[in-house]
Amino acid sequence: MKAKAPILPGATLGVLGGGQLGRMFVHAAQQLGYAVAVLDPDADSPAGQVAQRHVRTGYLDAAGLAELADTAAAVTTEFENVPAEALATLALQRPVAPRADAVAVCQHRAAEKAQFARCGVPAAPHAVIESAAQLEGIDEALLPGILKTSSSGYDGKGQARVATRDELRAAWGELGGVPCVLEQRLALASEVSVVVARSVAGACVHFPVQRNLHRDGILAVTEVPARGVPEALQRDAVAAAERIAEALGYVGVLCVEFFVLDDGRLVANEMAPRPHNSGHYTIDACDVSQFELQVRTLAGLPLVAPRLHSPAVMLNLLGDLWFRAGATEPRLPPWDAALALPGVHLHLYGKAEARRGRKMGHLTVTAASADAAHATALQAAALLGIEPW
Repeated sequence: MKAKAPILPGATLGVLGGGQLGRMFVHAAQQLGYAVAVLDPDADSPAGQVAQRHVRTGYLDAAGLAELADTAAAVTTEFENVPAEALATLALQRPVAPRADAVAVCQHRAAEKAQFARCGVPAAPHAVIESAAQLEGIDEALLPGILKTSSSGYDGKGQARVATRDELRAAWGELGGVPCVLEQRLALASEVSVVVARSVAGACVHFPVQRNLHRDGILAVTEVPARGVPEALQRDAVAAAERIAEALGYVGVLCVEFFVLDDGRLVANEMAPRPHNSGHYTIDACDVSQFELQVRTLAGLPLVAPRLHSPAVMLNLLGDLWFRAGATEPRLPPWDAALALPGVHLHLYGKAEARRGRKMGHLTVTAASADAAHATALQAAALLGIEPW
């Protein structure tokens, strides 16, 4: 994607994927005056519901890709598992950000780890397993560990904790004997993430470091500022994320997740070539959201450094909340009670059916101080049936 004249409001932008990230991209683009075309096979996709145009085809459908290219002046993606080939096809006709090769790196854990190494960013000790011979030759020092499929894993899916060689063999079989990465299990003090945005000209801006809590492999809580994380470590995380984006020649919004170890070291976990769940608070707590920066990088508009104007806590809202207190049928959570609290912002994604583990929305609490945001978020959590932290 070469630097060209900006695509100004009034044009149509395209997005591959119709999930909640696409929906929030659509809202941000429309606020700036763009129309949006979404390509997604689901007739009732969250992004398709709100876009001006919905191309209802598969991601590799030639006719659908041609229609998107004819409609949109530039195209982005809203999730990392969209086929990189689709992005490459569109790039023959339209500017595409991020590029297919950058997305392909993020789609493959082994390639991702190799990219971290090339950038001088530490990662957890690990080994690639693509054959039975490699499985048997694993260094004992990597156990106990976490076995992860090299591709298609997210939100804790495609993973298994293993403590012994027998458990490793069994887990590899249960995962289908597909290429995997075995990571040494590390003693964690906390988890953090950094969202950066990089333009085609190489300008890079970032949001504050975010402290995250995961439950069952799914993000549950994000707090900004990152309470308890030393400033020096936060600066290191930002520098590492920007270095990775630059090395990839990345254009767009990129999130890099890190582990903070008990001994104070920082190691990269994984990255996402798109806006990230941990950055959703930026809609309410920053003067420029991660989704507006996605629009700006795609359209070639100027990047400005985002400002956190309010400390914030973001709560992920899963479908489990519709089944609280042992309910067998879904019941609406008490949104009215939560919205009675100061600084509460509710975002629901337009998904008709609540299911356990399904991301239905998020709730952001903003306040004058981090302590006040934390206290109000705990109140909201109690009302909604979310486990405290």
